[in-house]
Amino acid sequence: MSPPTKAGAGVAAGVSLPGLRSPGVGFEAPFEMLEACHERVERMLDLLTRLRKHVAKNGCDAQAAAAAVDVMRYFDLAAPLHHQDEELHVFPAVLAICNDPLDRLVFRLRQEHLEMESLWGRVRLALARVAQKDAPTQVLFSQAEQTDMGEFVAIYKDHIRSEEDLVFPEARRVLNPEQIEAISKEMMRRRVEK
Repeated sequence: MSPPTKAGAGVAAGVSLPGLRSPGVGFEAPFEMLEACHERVERMLDLLTRLRKHVAKNGCDAQAAAAAVDVMRYFDLAAPLHHQDEELHVFPAVLAICNDPLDRLVFRLRQEHLEMESLWGRVRLALARVAQKDAPTQVLFSQAEQTDMGEFVAIYKDHIRSEEDLVFPEARRVLNPEQIEAISKEMMRRRVEK
């Protein structure tokens, strides 16, 4: 397993924020920021997948513990803010179009946010065991935990594709520059308050 990345070491607009590592993307470009967050989600999902394989082969070691901490940090801090951005700004803009297929998609994506949150609670418990300083070397993930992790990765990957291919382009199309600026300020304010 390659060394884990640090999910919380980025800076945007002079503020250190969890999960932000793309120096060229700032709050002035909210959709680019959301897509950069998706890239970080993909990296964390890949790290989770590598961690599962590593633990199955090597048990719990320092590398596994560090990877578990990185994944937990990202999905505890940055992912909920990202979902909130979509719920508050992107989804309402798309629903205002009043297009039945898009409306159904947005309702599905909202439901998936809840499903991901529920799955994350279970996945996090398994990762927390691995991250403990005194974790036994032979900690293995149960079949139920493996299933939860697999579902978590799969739902996120499909979710991201739907947002980037269908929802984000429609929201970009209907939001005017003033609305984009207001979204940018709100996204930054929520992160500074955290």
